[in-house]
Amino acid sequence: MVLGQHPPRGKMAHQGTGWRRPLEVGDDVAVNPVVVGVDIGGSKTHGVRVDADGSVLAEKIVGSANVESVTHAQADAALDELFDALGRDGIDVVCAGSAGINTPAQEEWLAGMISRRAPGAKVVIAHDTRLILATPEFDTGIAVICGTGSVAWGRNEAGDTARAGGWGYLLGDEGSGYWVTREAVRHALRQADRGLPADPLSDAIARASGVQTAYEVLGEFYAEPVRRSWAQKSSVVFDLARHGDEAAQRIVADTAEAITVQIASVATQLGLTGPVALGGGLIVNQSTLQDAVRAGLAERGITGVEPLTREPVFGAVYLARQSLS
Repeated sequence: MVLGQHPPRGKMAHQGTGWRRPLEVGDDVAVNPVVVGVDIGGSKTHGVRVDADGSVLAEKIVGSANVESVTHAQADAALDELFDALGRDGIDVVCAGSAGINTPAQEEWLAGMISRRAPGAKVVIAHDTRLILATPEFDTGIAVICGTGSVAWGRNEAGDTARAGGWGYLLGDEGSGYWVTREAVRHALRQADRGLPADPLSDAIARASGVQTAYEVLGEFYAEPVRRSWAQKSSVVFDLARHGDEAAQRIVADTAEAITVQIASVATQLGLTGPVALGGGLIVNQSTLQDAVRAGLAERGITGVEPLTREPVFGAVYLARQSLS
């Protein structure tokens, strides 16, 4: 990754949960701190500004600021829009959880982007899966995000952490919304290559793409590189699967297996049998996928599988407050 901005001023520290500038002598921390939580996903960026009592002072959802999904210019614009709405001054801590944050250099780059927009604030950076396991009640276990991309992350009581997936769409993201749509497009192309008539799945993915044939879908797929727009089309696969389409049902089954394998890998590394929090737009909104993943994990002895009941951005708020202690 090309570093578009210099990291923020001050000594830097890389810790297990992310990058942060530690508090230093002379730092002014309010008695009643105001914190900002930011959740940067592949499709959107969600931010909240919260006071010491937990009251939400401002909230805003903008486009993705994840540079694995958008350009640096688009990420800049999204963060500007976000902090214009939340306010840039009077912030004590900002915690941003982002997909695609895998190295200290990436963490420092994002910290610099945040610091420019919240001058004087302490900045904490974490992978977005960390936000799911950031509550007083649910601080250990396994979190999976299955939205535009896919990744699983976990922590056990000893404080050990592990992850699986999150490689990005070029190398992985199996079980993600983008992957589901890509599998549907591949199915349509195989049908066409064999000289077979378009089946219901081929027709549905063509209509969702605004064209009529599989080869036209192929052209659209390369002409429109924005992953989130293709991930959103995954709903047509689940709709057909619910109505008994065998091709769509195979893709849904493969999706559930891919997510199950990621979760099981983390569970094995950490010696966990649950609980598991399901996050991300695809799996939260597709009950059929939840049921299939839950069944696959039960076969592996992993239980306590439930969809996330609060927005991940409030996990960022929790981590921001923790950083002050």
